[in-house]
Amino acid sequence: MFQVTFDTQAMAELNKLDKMTQLTALDPVSSLRQTDLEHPREPLGKFMRSGQELFRLRSGELRFYFETRGEDTLHVLYILHEHSLEDFLLRNKLPVSEQQLVEQHSKFWKYLEELTKR
Repeated sequence: MFQVTFDTQAMAELNKLDKMTQLTALDPVSSLRQTDLEHPREPLGKFMRSGQELFRLRSGELRFYFETRGEDTLHVLYILHEHSLEDFLLRNKLPVSEQQLVEQHSKFWKYLEELTKR
């Protein structure tokens, strides 16, 4: 089992939720095992960004974007609501494929980085 840590944006999003919703949303992240990361299947996905391996985990209406740190830590970089990502895709006329989005379009990452500055 992994220790789960949160970046500023992720913690701010998590704190907006009531305690019961937080527990429900965090359960899939806190239940991940090393074998899950080695062989991701829906709702877990893996992709590369600037040579760095990142993961996306769907949990209800939330999307957790995280990286591994060391052997026992998952660091959640962003928590997004499912419709906010779709809205971003639509507004910026980016391809729908998440794989293409995260690997080839820096606008997506600039958008996420802007979220941390709010």
